[in-house]
Amino acid sequence: MAAIFGLLMPFFGLILIGYAAARITRQPAEALGWLNTFIIYAALPALFFKLVARTPIEELTRVDFIAADLVATYLVFAVIFAAGRCMRKNSFADSTIQAFAGAYGNIGYMGPGLALLAFGEKAAVPVALIVCFENALHFIVAPAMMALAGGDKRSPGQLASDVARKVALHPFILSCAAGFLAAALALPIPAAVQGLVDYLAQAAAPCALFAMGVTLALRPLKRVPGEVFYIVPAKLIVHPLLVYGLLTWVGGFDPVWVSSAVLLAALPTATNVFVIGQQYGVWQERASATILLTTVASVATVSVFLYLLKSGLLPL
Repeated sequence: MAAIFGLLMPFFGLILIGYAAARITRQPAEALGWLNTFIIYAALPALFFKLVARTPIEELTRVDFIAADLVATYLVFAVIFAAGRCMRKNSFADSTIQAFAGAYGNIGYMGPGLALLAFGEKAAVPVALIVCFENALHFIVAPAMMALAGGDKRSPGQLASDVARKVALHPFILSCAAGFLAAALALPIPAAVQGLVDYLAQAAAPCALFAMGVTLALRPLKRVPGEVFYIVPAKLIVHPLLVYGLLTWVGGFDPVWVSSAVLLAALPTATNVFVIGQQYGVWQERASATILLTTVASVATVSVFLYLLKSGLLPL
């Protein structure tokens, strides 16, 4: 367990440093803008391109792996949505944001660095596939669900066009697509370009985790929403167990792929859930509280899942 603590310390330590820095310096939220721009448009795309481009193309076409992961994620989404509508009697829009809080993990900011450190270079491909395809599907499902809820006033044609453009032009999707192309064509990458990509990729995890800590500090916990009592265990425990169960049931995957998928599923709620809520004026304060609570609780739950995976107590 000491090794697991040593593995997690840099990650949660960086979040804590970002949180403390924001609380001490009290910079306005706008001050974080350029750092987030650097992370989303430069550092993380460089990391995803680097991971995908050097992978054999046959490993990048595991549709069965992607399908099993997405089915597990959206089973959690469906259960939390149903709980919000039937148990809590929440609106369609509120239940949608709750469902994202239970199924949309912080796979972009926390996933790559933690999985690569825990499981080595073999984790690169499953991480890149999960980040690319889960994000793409979230970008489609969110506006579609909010349109059904009546919160999106765009026409169906405009909505479809905007969603397609958002998916196609998102930096994560573009960088993964460029990596796919480089891998398929075995394109040689000039040393100078590779050096720049490596330099940017090295900055991805530290900057993303620091920014996450700052974001948490800028959205203090004002009240604990009632829904958090089933969203937190669903996100941090049920989601990774369901991913583990489906992937082992389908079978035929490298143990590192299964471990990486389980680890990414165990990550706390993504800050993008607050962004979605803010965009539509729905469940904003409670989304912020859920992000904070799942992040704090994930220090324990991610540690446990890493221990189970690395010790062999979850057979792979």
